[in-house]
Amino acid sequence: MHSDTDPLTALEKAVIACTRCPRLRTHREHVAREKVRRFAGWDYWGKPVPGFGDPRARLLVLGLAPAAHGGNRTGRVFTGDRSGDWLFRSLFAAGFADRPHSEHRGDGLRLHDCYITAAVHCAPPGNKPLREEFDACRMFLVRELTLLARARVVVALGQLAFRAYLDARRALARPIPSPLPRFQHGQDLDLGDVSLIASYHPSQQNTFTGRLTVEMLDAVFRRARDLLSQAHLKDPTSGRIQ
Repeated sequence: MHSDTDPLTALEKAVIACTRCPRLRTHREHVAREKVRRFAGWDYWGKPVPGFGDPRARLLVLGLAPAAHGGNRTGRVFTGDRSGDWLFRSLFAAGFADRPHSEHRGDGLRLHDCYITAAVHCAPPGNKPLREEFDACRMFLVRELTLLARARVVVALGQLAFRAYLDARRALARPIPSPLPRFQHGQDLDLGDVSLIASYHPSQQNTFTGRLTVEMLDAVFRRARDLLSQAHLKDPTSGRIQ
């Protein structure tokens, strides 16, 4: 749990208060008012959804944006939707979460050595943020990358998150490959300070069609665990408490 004065808490508050994108604000608030029948009894969050997790995390998981009836409903990214069911099951299997499912912000879920965020913090129409919306939200990702200084592995869920991460690195003047690599599920790139792993997003479009399987997603987070172990061994301070 963060204190009220720590930088991540301040960033979370800034994300929640953001009104920079009128299209996204209109959409997320409309969804929160209209709801869907299966969640008619819910009091939707209906605001930008901040990242969450271990502030000392060495693993950063980057998604695209909150789901209209997932994070936009529950107030926590990847919480309360099918994508989250897949993600947390794999994180639990790899030892990054204390349970394999997440239903709401108060369910007690804890992430271990892992922080989850999104390239865009508001639920977009059709799950498709506009380029200017990525641009407007980049400052939050840049700040997260700065504050999560211990991160050594980044898992980007989907091509758009993959590119958003590289754009944020460019904004920080951190090394990026040239030319930019094409997105390919399962690849990992050594960027010097971190390893970047590309994964298909666990959206229903990918999981229902078999483009992404449980085994494939589990393998991504096993690879993340292996890379963190290697980074620990190479770190000259690894004998100290990490």
